[in-house]
Amino acid sequence: MRDDRDNFEIPAWVDGQLRPVDKIAVHERGLRHPAVSVFVMWRGQTLLQQRAAAKYHTPGLWANSCCTHPLWGEAAEDCARRRLEEELGLADLPLRPAGQIEYRADVGGGLVEHELVEVFLSGPAQEPRPRPAPEEVQDTAWITPEALRADLAKRPERYTPWLRIYMGKAGLLG
Repeated sequence: MRDDRDNFEIPAWVDGQLRPVDKIAVHERGLRHPAVSVFVMWRGQTLLQQRAAAKYHTPGLWANSCCTHPLWGEAAEDCARRRLEEELGLADLPLRPAGQIEYRADVGGGLVEHELVEVFLSGPAQEPRPRPAPEEVQDTAWITPEALRADLAKRPERYTPWLRIYMGKAGLLG
């Protein structure tokens, strides 16, 4: 299983062309790169994950259900499915494309996320039961969009920069 501590290449734009680049170098240089984010929802609540303490950036912060970088040549939906299973032990969830979001954010330690994100929503028919991989996720929680917005306003430091950005986009979670 691959995790964020592995050193591998992801697609990134260099001089206007998409090329495979070392993942850490992408973030050190703040290169624009493709990404995937998933929001799993169940009965009006959204599944959040707390990033593991050993993550190379934003450890211990709360994020959306799953977010990652596609591998070279990997389709966004395939990537979303792969990482839902690797990070949360969730397989075969329905995914619905919800558009693209581009953002640039300092994630600490001299690293910058400059992502063009394919966002997916999942509303499974049966309650998802996450089985988090401890090297990826230290905790999970279900929260309503309203409670999440309220907590983001009160304690933004608990959340990843990208989740704060996503939640600022009108209509993403209703």
